[in-house]
Amino acid sequence: MAERTVLLIGDDAEVRDGVRAACERAGVAFRAAATLADGLRVLSDSHHHATVLLASAVDEDGAMIRRIASAPAAGTLVLVARAPSLRLAIDAPRLGAAELLTIPLDVDRLAALFSPAPPAGDIVPIPRLHAGSGDELVGSSPALVAVFKTVGRVAGSDATVLVTGESGTGKELVARALHAASGRSAGPFIAVNCAAIPEDLLESELFGHERGAFTGAIARKVGRFERANGGTLFLDEIGDMSLVLQAKILRALQEREIERLGGEARIRLDVRVVAATHRNLPSLIASGDFREDLFYRLAVVALHLPALRERTGDVRALALHYAARFAAEHARELRGITDGAMRGLETHAWPGNVRELRNVLERAVLLSPGDVLQVDHLQLSPAAARDDGVVDGAEALHGYSPHMTMAQVEALHIGRVLRQVDRHFGRAAEILDMHRNTVSRKAIEYGVLPG
Repeated sequence: MAERTVLLIGDDAEVRDGVRAACERAGVAFRAAATLADGLRVLSDSHHHATVLLASAVDEDGAMIRRIASAPAAGTLVLVARAPSLRLAIDAPRLGAAELLTIPLDVDRLAALFSPAPPAGDIVPIPRLHAGSGDELVGSSPALVAVFKTVGRVAGSDATVLVTGESGTGKELVARALHAASGRSAGPFIAVNCAAIPEDLLESELFGHERGAFTGAIARKVGRFERANGGTLFLDEIGDMSLVLQAKILRALQEREIERLGGEARIRLDVRVVAATHRNLPSLIASGDFREDLFYRLAVVALHLPALRERTGDVRALALHYAARFAAEHARELRGITDGAMRGLETHAWPGNVRELRNVLERAVLLSPGDVLQVDHLQLSPAAARDDGVVDGAEALHGYSPHMTMAQVEALHIGRVLRQVDRHFGRAAEILDMHRNTVSRKAIEYGVLPG
């Protein structure tokens, strides 16, 4: 087998030393050409595993970078710049460069780029993306198969369905699957996040309004219920809805009709409602924050989506699905995921559930310079590794003492969560299973707002 060689084009002693050191670590030969002309001559008569091009050698000339990248003898092209411009950073992947590095060089990163590809036996191959693949429920764990079965049994009916589960588990995917498998599939699927729309606007969004119904209502507005006629209305995060609106939703479900704000005409509905929440509705009922009658009206069929940490056997299938999907979407040639990277995925805690896994795989596909996803491309936090053991309370919550009052413990926990999520009250509310306004009020009351 021919010796693997890396060619450096450009005259910079610091870069030359860095590339040579990376070659030594990767076990590949090093060759240098001080000028662009010399480099082109070398490329014309010998093949290289990779070519490192000093951007100053071509003055960021896009045509010349593309010419070198497309040369069969160049191998993987790595651009190096002392102070890369925004234009160069944007253009580098379009011009064919696998990576753009700055000076001083990251020798470890270069060595990883130069290292031989892992043997085929150490790679989990990415399957071919089948037609129609996109956002869908993927997995074969018993908990998820139970969800599939329930969806199959009730999809053809018009029964109201309540989907529960942590944020990021795929509740909207269940709603879309119910719609797609129903007799309403040709009709509209209308989704509304009840927690994302300000309370004073949500009623108008749901029921619509007539012109002049309130200040600023300059024209009639058709609400989401009307727009969903003949199809499915998905009410996400219904646990964050006020009691006043809960009463109006209950009436709409019972009477199968609504009135626009400021209007008197009754509008008949032909809508199948699917609701979802990450919150514990029985607890909200007990505290008086959710109507018990609405709960039973919504939960004609109840579906619970397990957290990803409860279905770890599905992580591999999900990772391969999203790797294939995003490789196709972003036109990246990917052939697999290393065993080490897959182990990292399977041992991660996934606090953000499937949504987090999806984002990790999309980022990895975009950032990977080669055709195999490796551990460092995933950028997983070691702190989020799954721990199946029991953690001592004092270790889990620094500063905790069994002599503290419940209010002091709550203040300590809320403060820590807010710091962990960089004061993102919406995310903190999800973790704490509280309404966003409650988190804000308690943070002020306890004086735990992080500085």
